[in-house]
Amino acid sequence: MENSKFESWCIVELFGHQRIAGLVTEQTIGSSSFVRVNVPSCGDVPEYTRFFGNGAIYAINPVAEPIARAAAAQFNARPVSLYELPELRELLGQKELSFLPDSDDEGGVF
Repeated sequence: MENSKFESWCIVELFGHQRIAGLVTEQTIGSSSFVRVNVPSCGDVPEYTRFFGNGAIYAINPVAEPIARAAAAQFNARPVSLYELPELRELLGQKELSFLPDSDDEGGVF
């Protein structure tokens, strides 16, 4: 039996009644294996990557690319973002931290 690497567009069901969709591959980090999901850009959300251990996954459903892209847009999953730290903005200046949300933005939660 051939041991080939997995690469497919999928809808991934996670424990906690969450779903994410994108291009799924395998990745080893250190000595641990992870499922890597490259989520395509959707509207104002740029593409991003998330890694999951097998204990976090309930099911992986391979689908056609257009279905995965439509599902990603429907699920409205968001990448992990930074908490805004005003002290860093003062220390480093606005230009270096322009990727952070404005202080009145409700984003930026882990």
